[in-house]
Amino acid sequence: MSEGGRRLYSDDDLTRMRIICFLREAGISISSIESLLHDEHPEKVIWVLLEQQEKVLREELSEKQKKMNIIEDIRRGLKDVGQFSVESIGDIATIMKSKQKLRKLHLMMLLTGIPVMVLQWSSIILWIAKGIWQLFILWVAVAIPFMIWVSKYYFKNVAYICPECHKVFKPRFKEAFWANHTPTLRKLTCTGCGHKGWCVETCAEEVKQND
Repeated sequence: MSEGGRRLYSDDDLTRMRIICFLREAGISISSIESLLHDEHPEKVIWVLLEQQEKVLREELSEKQKKMNIIEDIRRGLKDVGQFSVESIGDIATIMKSKQKLRKLHLMMLLTGIPVMVLQWSSIILWIAKGIWQLFILWVAVAIPFMIWVSKYYFKNVAYICPECHKVFKPRFKEAFWANHTPTLRKLTCTGCGHKGWCVETCAEEVKQND
């Protein structure tokens, strides 16, 4: 203590305080810091502490990022809703839940279609350049049954949300096949309320959950 009653700190005390403040800013608890400073091998302890703290912070960041993604998806979904209601949130939740499955379905459809597309262009080029039309006939013979199979498989695995009654329904194959559509919407007649208009694509599993 000084003559004025003030406490005097040594260089070691100041260094210790800097270490404590630095570790506290990293989120390490006071009790852990105290144990560290009294350990015979603090360098080993601090390495483990920092590893654990990094793991905790990364998990927290991951959880917060998931929540941010959900908020962004809800906001985007609400922009597309003409008239907001509590049911609108339910529709958005259904769409978000099935988004990953729909991505896999779309990717699978794309990959299976590549060989048929390669055959198509090869046959057209050969017909124009060499006058060989037989390969084009082969492509037609393959493409028609392939398109029927792909379409049936696709509509078996997707369903649609009616914007009026919010029912998740499966349309008739013929109507779905010929309907106007975008990557996420299709103009259909709801089997629940009879509304005809743009319906939002979702996973077919949602029909079972809503029945």
